[in-house]
Amino acid sequence: MRELKELREGWDAFPAEETRLLRAISVRDSMRLLLLLQETFEPQLQETAHLFGPERWAALAELQSRLRRLAQWQSQHGQPVHLDPDTPDTPG
Repeated sequence: MRELKELREGWDAFPAEETRLLRAISVRDSMRLLLLLQETFEPQLQETAHLFGPERWAALAELQSRLRRLAQWQSQHGQPVHLDPDTPDTPG
């Protein structure tokens, strides 16, 4: 029983660690990982397209909408949002 309690307590810390790791990864590395996952799972994605295709298209549309809102924010505020910690705030 003690092991189960330790597992539950450790699991509670997982969301905070996940957030920390996501904030630490650069946009470039994140995209690289996404493309690796895409390459790895492409056969399964194609095999299940008839089952999950509509959900995938909806998720893509949501992503495009968010990117559009980000671009609008950038144009309104006159400055880009740098998600990559390696990108300088001011040009060269």
